[in-house]
Amino acid sequence: MPLQDESILHLSQLTASKAPAPGGGAICAMVGAFAAALAAMVAHLTKDKKGYEAVSADMETLIQQADDLQSLLLGDMDRDAASFTDYMQALKLPKQTQQQKDERQQALQTALKKATLVPLETGKHITLVFPLARLAVMKGNTTAVTDGLSAAMLARSALRGVLLNVKINLQSIEDEAFVCATAEACRQLESYAEEAEKEALALQPKLQ
Repeated sequence: MPLQDESILHLSQLTASKAPAPGGGAICAMVGAFAAALAAMVAHLTKDKKGYEAVSADMETLIQQADDLQSLLLGDMDRDAASFTDYMQALKLPKQTQQQKDERQQALQTALKKATLVPLETGKHITLVFPLARLAVMKGNTTAVTDGLSAAMLARSALRGVLLNVKINLQSIEDEAFVCATAEACRQLESYAEEAEKEALALQPKLQ
């Protein structure tokens, strides 16, 4: 069964078990999906409410974008789990002869790159939450402003978590050009997320 179709209870139990998946990458993808869902919730609470007629079209657009993003990130959960499974399978390859060792090493490197690119792509998807969260905070129903703020904070946490999976894999990858390019992509995503979260939080009303 796809991870996104699991009940919250069973997914939590599965995560806590010895099962190889889901791990941090898949769970961070799920958190990103819920961040998008929170932004959509604010929009739903805004679009038909008296006094917010001027932003109704913006909220409709936000809802559609958030719905699409939720589907994308929930799909990332299973893509992440599958990439880790491929790596685990490569670890099981025979290594008695030198040829087998060479083939196993090549398979491991290929699987590691895949297991690195999948969470990196998830990270890029998570960054799409920030504009939605910002719009929800700026123009959404003020009674739900904390949900929009939570969306931004969850997105940054999810992004930081998923990029940790990228970074730990880079330590075992031999292709230096790949490592350098991927590390730089991580730095750019982290920098963007930090500023995007700050921008959203700066819009919050004064709370006790």
